[in-house]
Order: sequence, then C-alpha cells, then structure tokens
Amino acid sequence: MRNNLIPNHLKRTFFSNFPLLVPNPGQPTVKPGDTGVVVRRLQRALRRTPNLGITVSGAFDAQTETAVKEFQQGAGLTVDGIVGPLTWNALPDGGPMPVLQLGSSGDVVRSLQTVLTNGAAGQWNTSPQGIDGDFGPNTEASVKAFQTWGGVTADGIVGDQTWSVSLHAASRTLETAVGLNFVID
Repeated sequence: MRNNLIPNHLKRTFFSNFPLLVPNPGQPTVKPGDTGVVVRRLQRALRRTPNLGITVSGAFDAQTETAVKEFQQGAGLTVDGIVGPLTWNALPDGGPMPVLQLGSSGDVVRSLQTVLTNGAAGQWNTSPQGIDGDFGPNTEASVKAFQTWGGVTADGIVGDQTWSVSLHAASRTLETAVGLNFVID
C-alpha cells in the first residue's frame, strides 16, 4: 500500500501504537577519550556481540576503539571508531543487568542459581544449595566461589564485572547464560 493513501490522522493513531524497537534508543555519539555510563553501555553492547575481551570500565580506551572498529567493519558500517546512531542501532542492547546481592529475589536470581548449580561441579565447586529465587547466604557463597574461579573480585555481589565472566563455553558469559531478557534500563 502506498504511504500517501493512509490519511495523516490514521498514521499518527495507528503507527504511534507500534514504536520501532531500537536496542539503544537516544544514545549520544561517543568517541575515544569519552567516559561515563554511556561508554559502559557501549562496552556491554560490544561484549554481547560477543566480544568477551571487552572490559566494562566506562572509559573509551584503545581496547574499546579497536572493538568498535572491528564491529563496524563486520557490520558493513563506516569504520571510524566513533559510535553514532548507525553503530548504536546495529549493536545489541547495552543496558545493564541488575545488581544481585544478599536479599535479592525473583526470576533472575532463580536463573542465576540454575547456572551456578549446573557449573559448580568441577568448576567453582560451590553450589547455591537450591534453586528458590532467593539470594541468601548459600547463593552468596556460590557467587564468591564463581567470582574467584572467574578471576574477578570475590565480594558476593553480581554486578558488571561478574556478569562478564566467561563460562569458557560457546562464547558465553554469566549474563548470556542467565538471560539477557533481564537487562534493565
């Protein structure tokens, strides 16, 4: 159907109910040298391409610039190392995963406990002692063992650094194994 056959008042009413789903809406252009939460979002998005070598630091450093250029090359975009609207739209969602700690609960904790239970044997050797969706002392102990195994600070809190730990299988990280459907904005 040709666009001019739909009256403007119907276009606004009908099409406004179906917004375009853009993974990183409204993000500003970022470039080498920039810092902050927007760069952290970029780094998480790059890590989910998957580029497991990306560290979520909030600093647009040489490592991030190289990863951006490699992504742009692979996506058929202009390779300039600058992340503008076209690059943002091509990247996966870079929103953060929730921070989980003692007292957290819900489906994301249940999924975390499942991953920790399934990988504990022969890996970090401490399971959460059940899958109940409540982040209690046993889940905290399992997270600390996982963090030690993964080479990150063992504080029992599941944040960006813990979510990015590689599971050494099929380019998966803890966040992709638990489920990116839990990304928050």
